Amino acid sequence: MRFKFLTVAVLLALPPALVAQDSSADYTETYQQHALEIFRTSIGYRTAASHGQVPALARYLADRFRAASFPADDIHVLPLTTADGEETASLVVRYRGDGSSGRRPILLLAHMDVVDALREDWERDPFTLIEEDGYFFGRGATDDKFGVTMLTTTFLRLKNEGFVPTRDLVLAFSGDEETGMLTARDLVTTHRALTDAEFALNADAGGGVLGDDGRPLRFLVQMSEKTYATFELTVTNPGGHSSTPRTDNAIYELAAVIANIQVYRFPVRVNDATRRYFEAVSRITPGPMGDAMARLAADPTDSLAAEVLWHEPEQVGITRTTCVATMLRAGHAENALPQSATATVNCRIFPGVEVADVEQTLRRVAGNPGVRIRVLDEPLPSPASPPRDDVMAAATRGVERIHPGTPVIPFMAPYGTDGKEVRRAGIPTYGVMGLFIKDSDQFAHGLNERVSVRAFYDALEFWHTAITELAGRAAIP
Repeated sequence: MRFKFLTVAVLLALPPALVAQDSSADYTETYQQHALEIFRTSIGYRTAASHGQVPALARYLADRFRAASFPADDIHVLPLTTADGEETASLVVRYRGDGSSGRRPILLLAHMDVVDALREDWERDPFTLIEEDGYFFGRGATDDKFGVTMLTTTFLRLKNEGFVPTRDLVLAFSGDEETGMLTARDLVTTHRALTDAEFALNADAGGGVLGDDGRPLRFLVQMSEKTYATFELTVTNPGGHSSTPRTDNAIYELAAVIANIQVYRFPVRVNDATRRYFEAVSRITPGPMGDAMARLAADPTDSLAAEVLWHEPEQVGITRTTCVATMLRAGHAENALPQSATATVNCRIFPGVEVADVEQTLRRVAGNPGVRIRVLDEPLPSPASPPRDDVMAAATRGVERIHPGTPVIPFMAPYGTDGKEVRRAGIPTYGVMGLFIKDSDQFAHGLNERVSVRAFYDALEFWHTAITELAGRAAIP
């Protein structure tokens, strides 16, 4: 598809009345081009840790909102210095409604930072947006310059259309989701007066799944996520000369501990989101896996069903807490017995399970009373968000706009996002990324991250539809 080129300055100068006189096709091309320019510019900022570019991106976006006549008092760039001295920032923009719904605001989330990428590792410059073979390539193309672009463009489009929401809409972009999530916590604690809301929509979670043939399979609404907790397990020993081996070798002892953890399975658990997920996905999943999903939704104690899902990497994390060894370090010389051996074990803990309980389980399963276990950082659990009919209806309307007939399904994510900080602060949060993507195109955090051109433009329609559904006149009960 070819797009009519209009500069941002021209687009923002267009009054709503003039836009209304333009053809629908021309107007669609106009805001698509606007979104592409924001996307390209945002990816150009190397907003990875230690590069100090997040504040610059926040200021760039703030300028876009000012140019679109958002009042200066409703645009806030909030600087923050992390414990290690990193300068980052968050951005808050309020879209004023008329208050006719009598309801509190809706918070809309995305994050400006990215995992770093090295030019020598990529086929293309990761911080230059490149369109090739039907894809946009660049670091953050999906995680999460995509979400930043979608929400920014939708706010500017609605403003240009003269849309007046029935309640306030509050955009909140964090600056360190990929590291400490301190800006997200800051947004809903220190700056709670700016971000307080009835609920939040997260553009960095959930989303649509495409089959290998490009056919839409399902759209997931994330309602909860697991707690991220990392443990270090260490075995120590007096050591000695490698020519005089001991029966108590730190490496061998740690290997036995890791083997014990490898074969242990935490109990199966369900919550409302996972039960509804398995019920819905079982209906569109043929064969033994679909049957196992249906049986587990009906009876979480069905061990045979759990056994089938245990061997499915994409599903096992939805059934239970998981702990897996991810790093090892041991010894100090090739001709010396190891004086210590340490394994890093990363756990994704099911909502409602305490970190301390998982630690006690690891101590028991380790089978070695001498192993030292410590928790790294400060794992922070968050509650599951209750189902909301209005959110599900808005997501369904958005999906119908781009992929009619696709089932919309509640979901618990086995990964973590800023949503956990927002949920912990008492604001129910729902992941509705708006992006449909194939599993084979999942390169977030990896090399040559990309998003299909069609999915990029489709997501603009999803967000426009979903927000007007939730905060438009028809949404008033």
